[in-house]
Amino acid sequence: MQALELKIPPPVVALVLVALMWLLAHAAPTLDVPAPLRVACAAVIGVLGAAIGVAGKVGFRRAGTTSNPMQPAKASALVTGGIYRRTRNPMYVSLLLLLVAWAVFLASGWALPGPVAFVLYIGRFQILPEERALSAMFGADYAAYKSRVRRWL
Repeated sequence: MQALELKIPPPVVALVLVALMWLLAHAAPTLDVPAPLRVACAAVIGVLGAAIGVAGKVGFRRAGTTSNPMQPAKASALVTGGIYRRTRNPMYVSLLLLLVAWAVFLASGWALPGPVAFVLYIGRFQILPEERALSAMFGADYAAYKSRVRRWL
């Protein structure tokens, strides 16, 4: 049986979660965290997330292959260098860290399910189909890559 594959771009998923996290955070009491500490922590996590995302995009550009997550079959190269030596999905790690930064900024326990929902959704509806496509395209090379590099971190 073919797995259900939704065609919602990962950044759109993240933006929907940002809005839901904001709504939930404003519907419940916030945690008593001083604003400067909360903002500083969120900024550090956000900058780290953005840097990982940029490194992922640069890796694809250098390899001359597509970074469009909706069309993994158009990949012309298996990127395994740079940030891809640490994670197979730096752009998803980036979005996850940006969602964590947003949750920290909101200072609400009600915002924490957002990053968890992102991991579950992206893993099921984006990463698994991508991995099937990349396995079909790159065979043993992709299998070897998967065996030495984690999906997330």
